[in-house]
Amino acid sequence: IFTVRMKEGGDPQVALRNGTIVSSLLFAAGMAGLTYMTSGTLGPAAELVGVKGGVWGLFGCVISGLIAGMIVGFVAEYYTTGKSIREIANACRTGAATNIIAGFAIGMKSTVLPMVVLAMAILAAYTLAGFFGIALAAIGMLGITGMTVSVDAYGPIADNAGGIAEMAKMPPEVREVTDSLDAAGNTTAAIAKGFAIGSAALTALALFTAFIQKTGLSPADFNIINVNVLVGLLIGGVVPYIFAADTMKAVGRAAFAVVEEVRRQFREIDGIMEGTARPEYARCVAITTEAALKEMIVPGILAVAIPLVVGIIFGVETLGGLLAGALISGVPLALLLSNAGGAWDNAKKHIETGDDKALGGKGSDAHKAAVVGDTVGDPFKDTSGPALNILLKLMAIVSLVFAPLIQTLHNKLPF
Repeated sequence: IFTVRMKEGGDPQVALRNGTIVSSLLFAAGMAGLTYMTSGTLGPAAELVGVKGGVWGLFGCVISGLIAGMIVGFVAEYYTTGKSIREIANACRTGAATNIIAGFAIGMKSTVLPMVVLAMAILAAYTLAGFFGIALAAIGMLGITGMTVSVDAYGPIADNAGGIAEMAKMPPEVREVTDSLDAAGNTTAAIAKGFAIGSAALTALALFTAFIQKTGLSPADFNIINVNVLVGLLIGGVVPYIFAADTMKAVGRAAFAVVEEVRRQFREIDGIMEGTARPEYARCVAITTEAALKEMIVPGILAVAIPLVVGIIFGVETLGGLLAGALISGVPLALLLSNAGGAWDNAKKHIETGDDKALGGKGSDAHKAAVVGDTVGDPFKDTSGPALNILLKLMAIVSLVFAPLIQTLHNKLPF
């Protein structure tokens, strides 16, 4: 709490970043102390299960995950602030199309370093303690969940505060403060989403290894030359794209329903435009709430049904390939969606500040193009990106839990 406090005129983004760093250091110190206290009793036991360095090897696995999470988060911060958003803002000068192209390119570039860092963390953890070490690395990445969730929740709070200030027609200086808080919230939310995506990758990988052991598959069975595994990889590679597409279309349908309701109220309720009549706000809230629940039925069924159907029809080798393919394609896709959405949003806010006179400020053609990018980015960063984390873990859990049943039913098939 003390690290995120700031004085009048301070930078909220710096305060929140300091809070994340201090939380990580405290977690690392706590783990080091716990490791030291237990090293006398758990050291020999750790050596028996093949952990290099005894219990300190386990500590190394946890720290590798923590460091990887911090790097992934700070990479997300880099691509949603500074030079990156200025590039997108400048692209808005020639229209919405170039804005979309620039933002999507930034999102693609933002996946490279996080994937390399995650690969190095997985390699380090596996070298120290095998597949168990990978699970510990996931724990390390989740060690500061309290701070990351708080930072992630800060963004919507600041965003809603800005909306209230706008609707209440409060003085411009109030909106300036809420805009600065909202911009910081978008960036810190991207950092928190980076942690979440990284931890989802490590957790899904740990569950995948548990599935391999549960089904009795050997490394020789799980080989890319094995056609069953290859089929699973290809199917699994497209599952995150199907899931992301469904969630994006769901947002579009919900938005269409809200727009139609707003138009209805303008037609049927006299005095809304003049400010003499009160709109039916509750109706819009009810529509979005109902849509949020109904539109997730199909993606939820897909996440559960696809592993079961593939496993029963094609067998556990193909199901293992499915999980691996979904992991390999789902993690970079989630990073792309999350970071591109945050970059588009902050590029719009950069134009609205009016600091760059060439962009024209709020209401200019560049700002109108930026609004289009922000609108596209909202389902990217707030819906499809975070939902992919759940998809990866849910598919792995379903496969692990139902592995014996899947094997039994597959063996009973006549083909």
